[in-house]
Amino acid sequence: MKKVVMAAVGGTLAGIVATTQFVGPLVAQESARTTNVYEQLDLFGDIFERIRAQYVEEVDAGELIEAAIDGMLTSLDPHSSYLSPDDAADMRVQTRGEFGGLGIEVTQEEGFVKVVSPIDGTPADDAGIEAGDFITHVDGDSVLGLTLDEAVDMMRGPVGSEIIITVVREGEAEPFDVSIIRDTITLTAVRTRLQGDAVVLRVTTFNDQTYANLEEGLAEQIEAAGGMENVEGIVLDLRNNPGGLLNQAIRVSDAFLEKGEIVSTRGRNPEDGDRYNATPGDLAEGKPIVVLINGGSASASEIVAGALQDHRRAIVVGTKSFGKGSVQTVMPLRGDGAMRLTTARYYTPSGRSIQALGVSPDIVVAQPRRPAETEEEKETNVFNRSEADLRGSLNNDSLSEDEVEQIEADRAKAEAAAALREEDYQLAYAIDILKGLTALQPSND
Repeated sequence: MKKVVMAAVGGTLAGIVATTQFVGPLVAQESARTTNVYEQLDLFGDIFERIRAQYVEEVDAGELIEAAIDGMLTSLDPHSSYLSPDDAADMRVQTRGEFGGLGIEVTQEEGFVKVVSPIDGTPADDAGIEAGDFITHVDGDSVLGLTLDEAVDMMRGPVGSEIIITVVREGEAEPFDVSIIRDTITLTAVRTRLQGDAVVLRVTTFNDQTYANLEEGLAEQIEAAGGMENVEGIVLDLRNNPGGLLNQAIRVSDAFLEKGEIVSTRGRNPEDGDRYNATPGDLAEGKPIVVLINGGSASASEIVAGALQDHRRAIVVGTKSFGKGSVQTVMPLRGDGAMRLTTARYYTPSGRSIQALGVSPDIVVAQPRRPAETEEEKETNVFNRSEADLRGSLNNDSLSEDEVEQIEADRAKAEAAAALREEDYQLAYAIDILKGLTALQPSND
């Protein structure tokens, strides 16, 4: 016991000696840094006063300071910014699920506005805007050189008004204009449906409603299927989901995990890190899960996909996700404004950061561009006939009524699957994977 105490005391004394020896230089360095900061602030004050006094036009001092603050924050990374009182109020409304605009999540890359993803069912989605598009002009005016907030302000306007945006898209030789009518954007966080024997959970955003919508929608579809025993599995569709609230991503991940880490965050200081773990309970009751992602799946979407992938709870299908692996904290400021500051990186359960790398799918499946159907193909489809369509054809009397009904039901399922493959190849592929996983599960008989 004495040895332990002595060792501790010895360590403390050594620390005191070391501090005493270097306290002079350390204080001098800190003093020099402080002096340098004050000199820079004096320089800022000088420039501010000269602009106010000598700029060719009179300027608003408040707007000038806000621009300086925003410039300071946006110089850090694309996701840190100053939110004016109006912008802060808009952000609070968006997290509740309803706001006015075009319906796109954007970021900034090389001076241009880049579309992270269009939101399902919004004017931008209906107009054909795609994840990865670059917006170069708004109503003919270039956005090059503007901050992201300034570019977004250009795209705002009264509901019902028209906006023309110029788009540069990979694979297209020339920029092209897209006309969009602004509208009130009402976000349905989760849409659910039965596709054959699979439940499809289409999660479009992570706002205050997401987990509640998912839990309720899943329960409804299970009931519609006649119970979980009739469900092959679940497709969690996170394509073109730009993210949102961290706590909702954690809850959605937890919905399908029984235990283990979901995500961890690490800031500049190790002690500021957080780790979030799953709690017992799996809404899918162990049924197979396929997660769909693409280049428009970002942030909170990547947290969910990464967590389910690392725990081998789901097979991730699609294309590489966006790669936003940072966490922003919104800090209220005096005057009802706010500051959005990147405060941490997040890591999947295996300890990987997806910043700038994205989540790589287990099975890469691209969504093919669907060519327009020609008139000849339409005629061929209309007049595609079989033996049963011929007048006077013989009946098949070797099968019972029940057997015929079963064959017709199987054929209807196959035709629905084929139609889905034409409409949404990635989703059809995910459902095929569920069928294969279900076939491999041991029978309960």
